[in-house]
Amino acid sequence: MAMHKLYAVKPSPPLSLWERLRLYGRLLTIFPVLCFFNVIRCCIIAAERKIRVRFYIVCGITRVILETLTPREIWHLAPGTREIYTQWITKRHNRAVQDKDLYLADWLQSEVEELPDRESAILWLGDRRKAKKIVYFLHGGGYFVPINNGHLEWCVRAYVNAGKELGQDVAIAVLQYTLSPRGGYPLQLFQAASGLAHILRSGVRPSDMIFGGDSAGGNLTAQLMLHIVHPHPGAEPINLEEPFAGVFAVSPWVSNNMDTASFRENQNIDMLSSKTVEYTAMRQITPFKGYTPDMSKEMGWALANDYDDKTWFEGLEKVTKAIYVTVGGQEILRDQGIEFAERIRESNPGLDVRLEVTKHEAHDWIMVEGLARLDGDATRRMRAWTKGALWEKNLESAK
Repeated sequence: MAMHKLYAVKPSPPLSLWERLRLYGRLLTIFPVLCFFNVIRCCIIAAERKIRVRFYIVCGITRVILETLTPREIWHLAPGTREIYTQWITKRHNRAVQDKDLYLADWLQSEVEELPDRESAILWLGDRRKAKKIVYFLHGGGYFVPINNGHLEWCVRAYVNAGKELGQDVAIAVLQYTLSPRGGYPLQLFQAASGLAHILRSGVRPSDMIFGGDSAGGNLTAQLMLHIVHPHPGAEPINLEEPFAGVFAVSPWVSNNMDTASFRENQNIDMLSSKTVEYTAMRQITPFKGYTPDMSKEMGWALANDYDDKTWFEGLEKVTKAIYVTVGGQEILRDQGIEFAERIRESNPGLDVRLEVTKHEAHDWIMVEGLARLDGDATRRMRAWTKGALWEKNLESAK
């Protein structure tokens, strides 16, 4: 299928001198004020709800970043995914040596495999030739923010340490995909399918592998999972002889419906807002206003909850043995994550679907714990689920 010009990789010109001056002016004036008021508001609401305030400072600052900076401005200020990956490995290795964590210091190896489109790549964490289990990781960031250290720390603490505790080596395959404004849906689906097919061709068995992601990465996880059942005509098909060990989706964005209780209740405490979600849908899914769930079958992949076909989620039992969906009680995407898990469970009665809704957490809490280098509750729950999914003998103890 020929790719529509709106979805092809497009050049993203650097900021002009005037654009840079405007950006730095906002960062020095308006940005600190907005951060102050958003942080105060998030913390007050958290205190009123009797939940720990600490990480809601991160929510307030992140909210301002996502609402006020354009994708091109973020590109100007932040390094790209591959550069962040390279820098993190060096720093994390040095810290592991200082902490005398010889296992992690030895495990922290890097390798980049370019995918056929030369725009995407697999960024490996660990020795893929030595590892017995593989995690295919699809990072979040609204399709316009690169991976961050919180994602990479999460991978170590949840997946690598799960294997370490059982005496098993795990390797992480991080997908580097094209970010907005250089590309939109369905380009990232094409790249995710290409990456998954590449890993399977290398000899990895699906039963030795889990895949998933957070937020927009959770959206891409849903796209990829449903592509396996309903092949998108433009993406590389994935033919399975056995199901994957598991699929995880953390705070997945799977609907453009903002008329829900969680949007109304958590609009002023979460790191996401309706403005951020709307802008992401406008940039990523469709280039014009007036999105409706029945626009086309494309929405079945792009925003799975919005595709009104009761059979769309059937067949996922052949894709994976287990699905883990986790959402925060304080996030705006809570209700759509719940609906996503319930629709999967309803359509696949034999599938092990675990849904966790945690009262004290907002959006993408495990990533926030990673930024803090903390083995928090979300990280420990993911590690327990990973043990159960990748090493079936631990399934009961992980529940």
